[in-house]
Amino acid sequence: MNRPRVLVNVAMSADGKLDSVARTGMTISSSADKTRVDRLRASMDAVLVGGQTLLNEDPKLTVKSLALRSERKAAGLEENPIKVGVVSLADLQPDGNFMTAGPSHRQIYTTRRTQSGQILRLEKAGAQVFVMGDQRVDCIAMLASLYDQGIHKLMVEGGGTMIAEFFRLDLVDDLMLYLAPRIFGGSSAPTLADGPGFLPEHMPLLRLETAEEFDDDGGVFIHYLVERKENS
Repeated sequence: MNRPRVLVNVAMSADGKLDSVARTGMTISSSADKTRVDRLRASMDAVLVGGQTLLNEDPKLTVKSLALRSERKAAGLEENPIKVGVVSLADLQPDGNFMTAGPSHRQIYTTRRTQSGQILRLEKAGAQVFVMGDQRVDCIAMLASLYDQGIHKLMVEGGGTMIAEFFRLDLVDDLMLYLAPRIFGGSSAPTLADGPGFLPEHMPLLRLETAEEFDDDGGVFIHYLVERKENS
């Protein structure tokens, strides 16, 4: 299957949590890691988030650095990579951050659960909306669609359910983690890979590429390559 190279990038606590039990979008990254993520985002064709992150956090997903945006423009690119939202029920506000922060192209992949009136509102607000599935978005078809549009480098920024689905389907190539020196705790706090989990024979396997300690707060950056499954 032709698809983009998929890089998952997350910041998490030392106990593997992407947020606290309050799910209010805790700041986890250090200043140095935020700079790294901005540079990484600027190198991508598109950035993607799943439905819970899209609806609960309404992220901007834009490049913050003026210099990096200028570099993209000088290379003939848009200032920001394409924003991609994957959500079964696209109940997001047309005037929210995802839809308005930019300039950027915005794409939403959803299902037949989203009413036609809402799709029309999102399209009028400037988004491209793709319906791919009845109850859940077909992620394989979605990645093929992105590839056909010239998107060859895709960063997935959350959340845990979306990331777990990408791992389940063996669609992840790189995993980049910022491990913050703090403990969030809580069995209901979101983790890197939420959902039903993996049986031993289906567990994703990782190979360490690099590891680096960040001096500004003692956090650790880790880059893993994902081993391909035999039947891929």
